Amino acid sequence: MDLIGGKDNVSFFTHCVTRLRFNLKDRSLLEDEKIQKLPGVIGSQWVADQYQIIIGQEVSDVYNMICEKHGFTKEKSVKENLEVKSNKKFSAGAILSAISGCITPLIPMLVGGGMIKVFILILSQLGVLSNESGTYVILNMVSAASTYFLPVAIGYTGSKKFGVNTGLGLLLGGILIHPTLLQMVSDGAAISIFGVPIAANSYGSSIFPMILTMFVAGYVERFFAKNSPKVVRSIVEPLGTLIIMVPLMLCVLAPLGSYLGVYLGAAIMWIYDTLGPLECALFAAFSPYLVMTGMHLCLDPYTTQSFAMFGKEGIIGPAKYVRDFNQGIACLVVALKTKDMDLRTTALSCAVTAIFGGVTEPALFGINLKYKKPLYSAIIGGFFGGLYAGFAGTARYSYGPGGLLGLPVFISEDPMNLINQVIACLIGAAVTFIAGMIIVKKEDLEAADN
Repeated sequence: MDLIGGKDNVSFFTHCVTRLRFNLKDRSLLEDEKIQKLPGVIGSQWVADQYQIIIGQEVSDVYNMICEKHGFTKEKSVKENLEVKSNKKFSAGAILSAISGCITPLIPMLVGGGMIKVFILILSQLGVLSNESGTYVILNMVSAASTYFLPVAIGYTGSKKFGVNTGLGLLLGGILIHPTLLQMVSDGAAISIFGVPIAANSYGSSIFPMILTMFVAGYVERFFAKNSPKVVRSIVEPLGTLIIMVPLMLCVLAPLGSYLGVYLGAAIMWIYDTLGPLECALFAAFSPYLVMTGMHLCLDPYTTQSFAMFGKEGIIGPAKYVRDFNQGIACLVVALKTKDMDLRTTALSCAVTAIFGGVTEPALFGINLKYKKPLYSAIIGGFFGGLYAGFAGTARYSYGPGGLLGLPVFISEDPMNLINQVIACLIGAAVTFIAGMIIVKKEDLEAADN
C-alpha cells in the first residue's frame, strides 16, 4: 500500500480473476518498479485510468488480506478487463465494454448449455443414448434454452449495466420471444402498434436487439423517474417506460439490432473468405496482444452471434485453443532453461494453468511478456498451429473452458473436427517449443531478472 501512495491515494479498489485493480488519485505516488519486484507479483499494467497488479489464481486471498489490513470495503469481483472506469462517456472502448458487460456474465450459462450439447452428442455417438429417448429430448431442450432465451437473459444483465429496473428488463426481453409475436411472424401477419408497422423478425437467440433496447431504456426510465410526481411515481415510471419502449423496441431497436448481428457475422465471414486460413493463423499468433489490452473479451458478441446463426464458430475458437497451449509451452521452455528454482516453479505453475485451464494471463504477464523471447516463440507457434486449423476448417460448437479441458467443444458428428484441432494445438506447441529452445537463452532470463 505504501508503494501506491497509501490508502488515501485509492479512490476505488477491486479485483478480477487474476488482478488487483486500483483507481488512483495521484499517479506520481506510484512506485511501479518496486511493486513488480514484490514476491508473488507477476506483473502490472495501466488499463485506461486503472492500475492493475497481476497476481494469478491467489488474487482473491491477496485482495481479502489487503481489505482486512487497511480497512477497505470489499467490492464484488469483476470480469477480466471489464468495468474499467474512464472519464470518457462515449468511446469505442466504452461501447465494447458495454456490449461485453451484457454478455460476459452469461458465459457460464452458455458454457453449461454448450457442454450439455457436447455431452449428449458423445453419448448418442457411443450408442448409449437414443435420439428418441426422453433423456435426449430434455437435455437437448436444456442446451437449446441456454441460447434461445438470450433476450430475457440480456434483459437482466443489460438492466444491471445500464441502470434499468430489472423487472422491466426481463419483461422487455420476454416480449421479443413471446409465443404471440412468434406466431404472428410465422403466419406472416401484418403487425403494428399505434399504427406503426412492426418488422416480422424472430429474436430468439439474438443479442444486439436487447443490448440496444436496454441502453435506450436506461435514459427513458431515468426521464420518468426524474419528472414523475412522487405520489404516482411508482405507477408512472414503469408504465411510461413501457409505453415508450415497447413500440420503440419492436419497430426500431430490435430490427436494427437484428441487422447489426447479421452484418457482424457477414463481415467476419467476408474477412475469412478474403484471408482464408491465414485469418485463423494471424489471430492465433497475435491474439496475446489482445489479451494484454482486454480486447479479446470484446469478441464475445461475434462468438455468441456465430453460435446463434450457424451453430458453430470457426475462427476465434480454434485460434484461442492453439494460443492457450502455446503460452503454456513457452513457460515450459523457461522452466527448462532457467537455473532459478523460484522462476522454474512459477513458470511450471503458469504452464499448467494455461495448458489445462486456458487461463493465460499469469503465463503471459508473469513469464512470456517479461522475458519477451518466450512470447516470440509462442507467436511463431501460433501462426503455424492456427494455419493448420484454418486449412482443416475446424470449428467449436459451444462455449467451454479453455485449454486441454475445453477441447470437447470441438466434438461434432465429424470426428475429424476434434482430431484436426488437436493436431493444430500439437503443431503450435511443437513449433513453440522448438523456437523457444533456439531463441530463449539462459543469459536472457538472468539479464531480465537483474
